[in-house]
Amino acid sequence: MSRYGKRADLIVHEEDPFNAETALSALAEGPLTATDAFYVRGHGAVPEIDAATWRLRVHGLVERELNLSLTTLLEAFRERTETATLQCAGNRRAGLIAVRDIPGEAPWGPGATGTATWTGVALADVLALARPLRDAAHVGFVGADFSPEATPGQRFGGSVPLDKACRPEVLLARGMNGAPLPPVHGAPLRVVVPGYIGARSVKWLERIEVRATAWEGYFQHVAYRLLPEDGTPGPGAGMPLGLIALNADVLSPADGETVPAGPVEVRGYAFAGGERHVARVDVSLDGGATWSQAELLEDLGRWAWRYWRMMVELTPGEHEILVRAWDSSAATQPEDETALWNPKGYVNNARPRVRVRAAAS
Repeated sequence: MSRYGKRADLIVHEEDPFNAETALSALAEGPLTATDAFYVRGHGAVPEIDAATWRLRVHGLVERELNLSLTTLLEAFRERTETATLQCAGNRRAGLIAVRDIPGEAPWGPGATGTATWTGVALADVLALARPLRDAAHVGFVGADFSPEATPGQRFGGSVPLDKACRPEVLLARGMNGAPLPPVHGAPLRVVVPGYIGARSVKWLERIEVRATAWEGYFQHVAYRLLPEDGTPGPGAGMPLGLIALNADVLSPADGETVPAGPVEVRGYAFAGGERHVARVDVSLDGGATWSQAELLEDLGRWAWRYWRMMVELTPGEHEILVRAWDSSAATQPEDETALWNPKGYVNNARPRVRVRAAAS
């Protein structure tokens, strides 16, 4: 085991703060990602929090401010469970770095994503008790983790629109995969905002602020924004990241793997993000000249990825497996990373390519 009870095969990008991605072999184990293999993205040290004295403050544009203990929160509101995929905005950044270097950004591969079952209470129920005022339009979250990388140094925070916050799928989660939420994943309480980039699912939640405007802190106003190719990070520059873009990947076989020639099962996931759902996954063995439709596997719900599989026939030699997903809006993935490059390395949702060698038996 590595730090925080994580598996030793996590790919660690930074020890302090701890940042590590899941190995594709672990993502391929099943549609629910094991907690000890789930990726970790942090911007500061994991805070030490006493759950007995912890309080959640709800304030801002509300008729009634709240100050809730964990016991009160869990006893006063109905428990809910949601299966949801979280994905870091920097997932697959390494593919963009291969196009052109991105100094100062971790080379996240395809493992900054995972799907878990989250248990807690609906944020909407808590907001209903606080009663947002007429001018309320956004809901901000502040965690207990302090980030020295921000300018100026500050606690991690972000916001989502009020209409999303009032949807039943947005949770104040205290459990993950049927067990108490681990400290590294935000205990005693975190936000889970399905369909949005992982940065909006703020961990170690201490404060909820109902606001008229979107969050103006560093991690929403400066850091997590999509810049044009020639852009420079700065307050308000570029577009704020919110909804996750359609994405897919191959989980098996692995890139560079040697497999027996003949029938080979190709497996992976597809995730639509936002309010969309995965409608189709196609696989090509000839560089995209022709495509065959993969089989979509178990539907875990509208907020979770969809596993897919397809049997292909590989003759001895080198092969490239190319995949594209389609969502319910009839959108598909861009052909390659070249046109997606940006100075922060976000939103790489290009069609994945896996190269394998088929060996004769």
